[in-house]
Amino acid sequence: MVKLAASCLSVSLHYFSKFSTNMNIFKGIQQCPLRPSCFISQERRICSVQFRTYSHLDSLVSALITAITSCSSVSCCRAIQARVIKSVNYREGFIGDQLVSSYMKLGCEEDAEKLFDEVSDKDLVSWNSLISGFSRIGKLNKCLDAFSRMRFELGMQPNDVTVISIISACTDSRALDGGKYIHGIVLKLGMLFEVKVSNALINLYGKCGCLGSACRFFEAMSLQDLVSWNSIIVIHTQNGFAKEGMRLFNLMRRAEIKPDQATIVTVLQACEDLGVGKLAETIHGLILKCGLFANVVIVTVLLRLYAKLGRLFDSHKVFEEIINPDRVAWTAMLAGYAMHGRGREAIELFESMVKAGEVPDQVTFTNLLSSCGHSGLVSEGKNYFNIMSEIYGLAPRLDHYSCMVDLLGRSGHLNDAYEMIKRMPMEPNSGVWGALLCACRVYGNTELGKEVAERLIDLEPLDSRNYIMLSNIYSAAGMWKEALKVRTLMKERNLIRTPGCSFIEHRNEIHGFVAGDQSPPESKMIYKKLELARTDWENSSSWFCS
Repeated sequence: MVKLAASCLSVSLHYFSKFSTNMNIFKGIQQCPLRPSCFISQERRICSVQFRTYSHLDSLVSALITAITSCSSVSCCRAIQARVIKSVNYREGFIGDQLVSSYMKLGCEEDAEKLFDEVSDKDLVSWNSLISGFSRIGKLNKCLDAFSRMRFELGMQPNDVTVISIISACTDSRALDGGKYIHGIVLKLGMLFEVKVSNALINLYGKCGCLGSACRFFEAMSLQDLVSWNSIIVIHTQNGFAKEGMRLFNLMRRAEIKPDQATIVTVLQACEDLGVGKLAETIHGLILKCGLFANVVIVTVLLRLYAKLGRLFDSHKVFEEIINPDRVAWTAMLAGYAMHGRGREAIELFESMVKAGEVPDQVTFTNLLSSCGHSGLVSEGKNYFNIMSEIYGLAPRLDHYSCMVDLLGRSGHLNDAYEMIKRMPMEPNSGVWGALLCACRVYGNTELGKEVAERLIDLEPLDSRNYIMLSNIYSAAGMWKEALKVRTLMKERNLIRTPGCSFIEHRNEIHGFVAGDQSPPESKMIYKKLELARTDWENSSSWFCS
């Protein structure tokens, strides 16, 4: 009855006053859809009444603390603690543990520690509440200190919840040594065969860059669940091994493990890194097969992938099939238009987005300004740069200034771009100076290009691209001595340009190549074919010339 009347708090309270001993009625009031601030005072009143009449105080307090924690209300949590102190002995286990956990979730570290110290009968659940709380707020040292106190002062052995909390804290802090320490304890206690613990260790070693250790853990597992597969695929993709990530994904499918959102998003990212279209189509089909096309997050990543592969038509088709696109989806489609210099379409999409009631954010304007820059829409770009702050109250960031400098530079307004940099309210970064340097190279402005390149080299002395750009500017102007000096400086500083890598699909396999690559076993045959093709082209060219 209360659940039916929960949309009206006064009605709920009326029923509650008549049936105050029913726990379900209290839970019904908790589910009231009003904002927490509207009924916290009523929850306090209810709690006050119930402490006098309710026999199951632990359940009542636990439920109320859960509600208050979800409201992010520290004052209410303290009020409940005060009421509990008067009514029951909160220092006896369960209620104290719940309060410690609630305080930690609210970020009240000192309150949680003080309350924990007052709990007389601390069991493993009590220590887990404290340790997991420290882990959640990123306090690794306190996490380890509490763990040591628990083991050495009290002789209490951890369980899977304890070690997973500490491993998670080590992972977030990239504390490999701390993780190895816990790994040793896990081995001693024989907990390595617990899937959740192994998953946590895989994630730890992977996030810390130890892919070999992560893979060994994964392969040694007697049973790999979805989390195991997701972890090993993610760490390979995020560490630049997208091809291996895709291989593992195929193995996962053969093992008949059904993918979830995390899996699909990761493999779509791998497809993006590899730049292969056929794989994207395969994943698209899998999304439909698994019934995940209604997932806005997945579909947004998919349309972004198609756009980056140059398949803007497919990207737009996916976007149109989203029933209620959110701001992220609109912005992703805008980014696709920006990527391909479709400024007019981007502006139309932006106006449609505003009409649909979506409020643009900083990222939206970055993509909109970028699309204007790639399409030469100078006046439109200036207009949107202005309304960004005037209408939407968004202060331009470095990436917005970078887009504007690029917009002005591409259209040949180099002096205007330079003046904008001078008027910036913050220090320009390499993205801003880099946009102007590219324009200097295109328009052959050697004098300004030299000044800009020097600023870039001061900001990023180890980035070879800045030296190469300056050398190219000198070479284009016929200033060979200056160009040679820049190349010599690169050698003195041991700066090497990282070669690009290309990928192709052949017979459902991905093959990667870099310039001058001799590693593939078929490299001799490949280069022989390339030489034959080059010879044929030269012969055909001379034949046409004659």
